[in-house]
Amino acid sequence: METSQGFARAVQPIRAETIHTDAGGLDAAAVKIPVSGGEMPAYCAMPHQVRHLPVILVVHEIFGVHEHIRDVCRRLAKLGYMAIAPELFHRHGDVSQMQDVQEILAKVVSKTSDAQVTSDLDAAIDYAAATGKADISRLGLTGFCWGGRIAWLFAASSPRLQAAVAWYGRLAGPTDDLHPRHPIDIAAHLKHPVLGLYGGADPGIPLDTVEGMRAAWLAADKNAEIVVYPEAGHAFFADYRPSYNQAAAHDGWHRMRKWFDRYLNQ
Repeated sequence: METSQGFARAVQPIRAETIHTDAGGLDAAAVKIPVSGGEMPAYCAMPHQVRHLPVILVVHEIFGVHEHIRDVCRRLAKLGYMAIAPELFHRHGDVSQMQDVQEILAKVVSKTSDAQVTSDLDAAIDYAAATGKADISRLGLTGFCWGGRIAWLFAASSPRLQAAVAWYGRLAGPTDDLHPRHPIDIAAHLKHPVLGLYGGADPGIPLDTVEGMRAAWLAADKNAEIVVYPEAGHAFFADYRPSYNQAAAHDGWHRMRKWFDRYLNQ
């Protein structure tokens, strides 16, 4: 089990000002999604008794589908989306019970392959279609930190996606057999519009890599946009953490809404 607050152990203590979105008017619950080898836990939120909903996949940080990610799903559901957050680490351990970031990276993140993530995201899309309440021809994806990197990669590989929003996802770095390419390596192959939201004071994502990504998709004439918030650090949207930057978070959320309105709701 997670903490009584629903947040992963590795992110304690939680800010007192953390945003909580109620489930009034929503169908919001933990679900199971059929995948290769069994079932994948996920959280799904959508407006009550509404059909033909556009769908947004919510890709979690390294802390998994804890309360912050569930709250993001409820926020999106309040805007009229079916929001699904699949637990993409489920094959390798319960990150909600791990005590620190290094344990999560060593035991789970390093073992979760990009190919498996892509397959599991496809399974989440199939699940949405099977509910009979979704219109998967209007499909978006947003991801945070670890999930931000996945947003770029999925936008280059999936024929089913319409648009993506990446929040401070890593753009470059070492590769291995499970993680053969990073976003900067696939910039010329983007199939769908991507909005990238980055902190100018993020020590883990140097601005030269952000500008390198911008140059790469511009050179390939791809539909993308990157916004850098000069005063924001990493995880500036994470309202449960000290890294939260309200101004950047609010502006990023507004830009994300406009991005999905443009590409999913026209």
